[in-house]
Amino acid sequence: MTDQEWTPDHGASAERTRLAWRRTALSATVAGLLAARPAFHPDAGPAQWITAAVAALCWSLLIRIAYRRARALKQRPPHPGRRSITAYALITVALAGLAGLVVML
Repeated sequence: MTDQEWTPDHGASAERTRLAWRRTALSATVAGLLAARPAFHPDAGPAQWITAAVAALCWSLLIRIAYRRARALKQRPPHPGRRSITAYALITVALAGLAGLVVML
């Protein structure tokens, strides 16, 4: 090594993280749409409507958190997102469970 101290490229890791959040948001969009699909059936009842409403709420929360996290990752140095990561994970699991429940029914 030379006299200069080596530092990692924080910009590249923040960009990869931002793209990972975007991929997860796109996957959540698919899961949310699949969970809401039974509500559009002609024989849909209140259970299907409630399921669709909960799926839409989960999806909108995920998108909001992902947008805020992407903005925080653009700062230098990137702002740590401990609470947003935990909330995002919990909502993702809830949406996946909801989508799984719709498939099983």
